[in-house]
Amino acid sequence: MFYSHVLATGGSVPERVVTNDYFNNLVEDADTWILSRTGIRERRFVSADESTSDLATAAAKDALAKGGIDPLDLDCIIVATSTPDMILPATACMVQKNIGAANAFAFDMNAVCSSFIYAVETADNFIKSGKYGKVLVIGADTYSKILDFQDKTTCPLFGDGAGALILGSSTEKKGILQSQVKSDGKGWELIQVPSSGSRKPITAETIALRENTFKMAGKSVFVFATDVIPQIIEDVTAKAGIRPDQLDHIIPHQANVRIIDFISKKTGIDKEKFLLNLDRYGNTAAASVGLALDENVTNGTIKPGDLVLIMGFGGGLSWGGVLFQF
Repeated sequence: MFYSHVLATGGSVPERVVTNDYFNNLVEDADTWILSRTGIRERRFVSADESTSDLATAAAKDALAKGGIDPLDLDCIIVATSTPDMILPATACMVQKNIGAANAFAFDMNAVCSSFIYAVETADNFIKSGKYGKVLVIGADTYSKILDFQDKTTCPLFGDGAGALILGSSTEKKGILQSQVKSDGKGWELIQVPSSGSRKPITAETIALRENTFKMAGKSVFVFATDVIPQIIEDVTAKAGIRPDQLDHIIPHQANVRIIDFISKKTGIDKEKFLLNLDRYGNTAAASVGLALDENVTNGTIKPGDLVLIMGFGGGLSWGGVLFQF
């Protein structure tokens, strides 16, 4: 049997730092208002000429360099994103060209903020099949390009970034030990960009109505997240034959510190086990879990032998978790 081992991680964020004061035009004393509700102090936004593929490429190169891996040895590239450079072709193909991974096949995957988890699940199954030896997964998003900057309930939440993970095949029982992905299409309307595809193509009218920007029913999503995250923890650990309290670290989707506080109290898991960086980057959508993973592998917080559960939830509605032993 083959197991997916972590060969390397990588990350990339734009240079431009956007503090909470940027949103003072929407709400008085934006810093206090945003920080108290979300735990976010600042985030990064791309420049006008930067795109998702730029961040994804930088994260991929970072992972390849850290792992000492030749891009020609990659069998597959999956870019997890809901803000591709364009509706076609796949952003992954642009990244493939940029990093010189001529022997790989490349495609995009969109499960909104769960995209990275879905992509890791897919990569793991590719490796377990025995057909592929090295798979590069990149979670990358540039939500600053699709936000409604007149909507104070959503636009302060998000930032831009990319996180990369290179998985390799091994017969040693470690790496990805267990996983689960799920969706519930009955909630698709809660998170959407109404005018962005064939259902309602972008027109001058939809732009005037700001229907080409991100919309989210925040309260309903909060309820959804606080319901499914404890279930992810319970289900994945049970399938792996361990208890939740045996986890060394949990890397959740970096959406809102209030969600994490609620989950910690609901599950009884010490909040210190939840690895967070949303105070500095905000919600980077598909990038959030990969960015936090790279940060904590690089700084040594995650050590060999650690049991780490990564989790995501987002539009679709979609959610999932992957358990690693490093």
